[in-house]
Amino acid sequence: MTPPLRENNWTIPNMLTVSRIMLTPGFVMAFVDQRFDLAWILFAIAGFTDALDGTLARLLKQRSAFGAMLDPLADKILLVTSYICLAVQDWIPGWLSILVVSRDIFIVGGLALLHYSGVDVKRGIRPVWISKCATTAQIALVLLIMVEHSMQSFHPDIRQGLVLAVATLTALSGGYYLGVGLRMFPANGQARG
Repeated sequence: MTPPLRENNWTIPNMLTVSRIMLTPGFVMAFVDQRFDLAWILFAIAGFTDALDGTLARLLKQRSAFGAMLDPLADKILLVTSYICLAVQDWIPGWLSILVVSRDIFIVGGLALLHYSGVDVKRGIRPVWISKCATTAQIALVLLIMVEHSMQSFHPDIRQGLVLAVATLTALSGGYYLGVGLRMFPANGQARG
C-alpha cells in the first residue's frame, strides 16, 4: 500500500513567512539598542514579505494548509511584539497597544478553543477585507513611528490619523471575528463544522 502524498510545506511563500518570524527578534534587538534605522528597515522587510508570500502563493499555486496557519501567526508575532515595544517607549498610547495585543490574543485563543471543541476552524474562518485593512494600518503606523524617530522628523497629524484608523479597524475586525466565533461555537457539546 502506497502512503498518501503529503503536502510540501517548504514552499517559497512559506519560507518567506518563516523569515518574517525570524526577523522579529532582530527587530527587537535593534529597537532595544536604539538602532531605530535598522529596526524600521527590518520591520519594513518583514512587512514586505507579508505582501509577497500571499501573492507568490497564488501565482505559483503554492497555497497550503501550513501556510494558511503560519501566515497570520507570523503577522501576530511581528505586530504584537512591535506594539509592545512602541508602548514601552511611550511612542503610542498604551490603550492602543492593549487593543491590538488583546484582539490577537482573543483570536488565537478563540481559534484554539473552537479547535479543542471539535470545530473545523479552517473551513469556517477566513481572512476578510477589514482584517487585512487593520493589519495594513497597523504595519503603516509602526513604520511611520520608526521612521520618524530614526530621522527625527515628526508628523503628528498623520500619526493621529493612523492611530484612529488602527483603533477603528482593529476593533471592527475583532468584533467581526468574535461574532463569527460565537456562531461557530458548538451548542450542547455538539461540534459543528
